[in-house]
Amino acid sequence: MAFKIIASQCTQCGACVFECPSGAIKFEGEIYVIDPDKCTECKEAFDTQQCASVCPVPKTCVPD
Repeated sequence: MAFKIIASQCTQCGACVFECPSGAIKFEGEIYVIDPDKCTECKEAFDTQQCASVCPVPKTCVPD
């Protein structure tokens, strides 16, 4: 399973891009998206998902 970004809630701050250890988040068009093939849910690197932990809007980075 991977995480996804709820586009309607995203403020486009970009904080998640810099925190993602697998480089799975990128800006496409006018929204940030998480590549499900790259997303590891931070399981190998952290105890919590870094995108969700740095996002200023709760429940914007969620399990897909």
